[in-house]
Amino acid sequence: MSFREKSAWVMTIVMTLAGVYYLHLFTKASAALGASPPPAIVIPYIILIIIASIIAQSTIAVSSPTEANAPADERERTVQHRAGNWSGMVLSVCIVTAAGHFLVYADGNMLFHLIMGAMMVAQIAEYIFQIALFRSRV
Repeated sequence: MSFREKSAWVMTIVMTLAGVYYLHLFTKASAALGASPPPAIVIPYIILIIIASIIAQSTIAVSSPTEANAPADERERTVQHRAGNWSGMVLSVCIVTAAGHFLVYADGNMLFHLIMGAMMVAQIAEYIFQIALFRSRV
């Protein structure tokens, strides 16, 4: 398994767990307020992502330092470009859905959280697409 595939696996786990944490924060805050919470609940999520990503990436980089410092080869660049393209499509569908929700309910706080959720889903999808493409030996 290449360094970039390991990185995609680790980041899929980190982003999924952090997304679940954000959903927990959102549901707890909206239950307490009785409405959509303000965007400030994103701060603990961002801090968690930064710390977990640094720890996870450092751990896999220490296990294979030569691979970590090597530039991406042609196959890895192709995988990253395809996965990024496909996750962009996921993001656009989610954003259009969020905009439609906003047109119906006109809740700016909810629009913020839906867009955050769209970005989370798209990022997780990008890592999953990378893993699938690495596994298919594109």
